[in-house]
Amino acid sequence: MAVRHLVTARELERMGREDLELVRGVLVPVMTPAGEQHGTLAAFLTVEIGTFVRAHSLGRVYVEVGYKLFSHPDTVRGPDVSFVAMDGRPPAKPRRGFIPGAPDLAIEIASADKPMKQLAAKAAGLAQTDALDGADVLPGFSLPVSRVFQELEA
Repeated sequence: MAVRHLVTARELERMGREDLELVRGVLVPVMTPAGEQHGTLAAFLTVEIGTFVRAHSLGRVYVEVGYKLFSHPDTVRGPDVSFVAMDGRPPAKPRRGFIPGAPDLAIEIASADKPMKQLAAKAAGLAQTDALDGADVLPGFSLPVSRVFQELEA
């Protein structure tokens, strides 16, 4: 029986590979690069959420940043767009490496580039509404779903 080496978050960082995530110590390939539709939506959501976050000094918005969710064995996931609240603290200088813990908001864009099984593993659930609402994470933020679809038709 072969013994499998479990990879750590530090080892993944040293590899410098953006096409891999880490789940309980096992390297998992991610589908990259993304297609134009995927990139359009990621950029649109980053700008919309980022503008709101900056105007209200709420924290930081990231694109495809790795989060170290668990240790021993390590799990690192990288959502398409994410937000980390600063809870009234001034933002710290960005540092090297993965961000420890989970983001306050993680957005994974479903596209033909990614299998549904992979998306389901990353997402807790999907709901269809008239507007994307910031709820308790981004109080006051609202984005009509129609604007998201307009981006794809432009």
